[in-house]
Amino acid sequence: MKRKRFVLSGYFGFKNFGDEAILSILVNKLKEHNASITIISSDPEYTKSKYKKVRSVYTFKLSDIFGFIAKSDYLISGGGSLLQDATSLKSLIYYLVIILIGLICRKKVIIFAQGIGPITNPIGQALTKFLLKKCFYVSVRDKKSYNLLSQWGVKSDLLCDPVFSTKIEDCEKKPSVAIQLRDFKTMSEDFIDRLALAIFKEFPNNNIEIYSLQKEIDFEVCKKLKKSLDMLTPNSKSIIYSELTDDEIIKNISKCEYLIAMRFHALIIGLLAKTKTLAINYDIKVEKLAAEFNLPLINLKNEFDNEFKILKTQNPNDYTPTLETKVFDWTNFEKAIK
Repeated sequence: MKRKRFVLSGYFGFKNFGDEAILSILVNKLKEHNASITIISSDPEYTKSKYKKVRSVYTFKLSDIFGFIAKSDYLISGGGSLLQDATSLKSLIYYLVIILIGLICRKKVIIFAQGIGPITNPIGQALTKFLLKKCFYVSVRDKKSYNLLSQWGVKSDLLCDPVFSTKIEDCEKKPSVAIQLRDFKTMSEDFIDRLALAIFKEFPNNNIEIYSLQKEIDFEVCKKLKKSLDMLTPNSKSIIYSELTDDEIIKNISKCEYLIAMRFHALIIGLLAKTKTLAINYDIKVEKLAAEFNLPLINLKNEFDNEFKILKTQNPNDYTPTLETKVFDWTNFEKAIK
């Protein structure tokens, strides 16, 4: 039987924990079907070495990308939040151009477990709506995206994020606080100082583990937080972890009693590990996740105090809905690629 050929498009090669975790899950599923896989990546050598037995093509080499898609059977776009213009309109247009190439080449285009929006630019919104209607199979990871596509007349499956399928072993918790920060346009020195003070007051005897999950975006902010903590106490028990493997990140966070995190997929790992979790709201996807699981939520501008009290009194077994409802359903995806 002829091997089916897939091209995967996403925020790959940037060494961002969440997107790489999704890619790993997707690649493993396709390998179960003996697929030939080409990944569009900002760092093709890194991608080829990490995922083994895959091809990789540079993100901005559109002529090569066109050639690989032309020779493929399927183009898969996702997961994550690719189709939004909050990051930039250029980013949205880029991922739409890749989808357009797939459609021009008459390939089966699959939108994989994406969070759609926000898209505020009218042209970007119109292009997204038009192209998604032409796709072979569409799945989204949250109800807001599903409702938006329904309004547009785009049929889609509502799934959870693929990272919810991560298997985490039960382990004894240690009295540590894991903190994960990233840079963002509204991130400020004032927020970092207030966060450091709250951590110092609420967790004076705990080890503080600060996680940079994408060095280019996270590391400098993590350094600023450590500096603020060190200024509050000369015996600060804080340490920064950077450039860990996905497995190391998951194992380390799983062992911590508490997690304070910005990134969506860091929060999912906290939930799966039954770690007491507080979310820092910088994006609608984080706000939606916190609301769904009734997590305490702080944002980058407002004062906070009560949220830390909620964090410390949480019972992770009481998360609602129960995590058992968050099982990634591959059924229609597998039907689509047969």
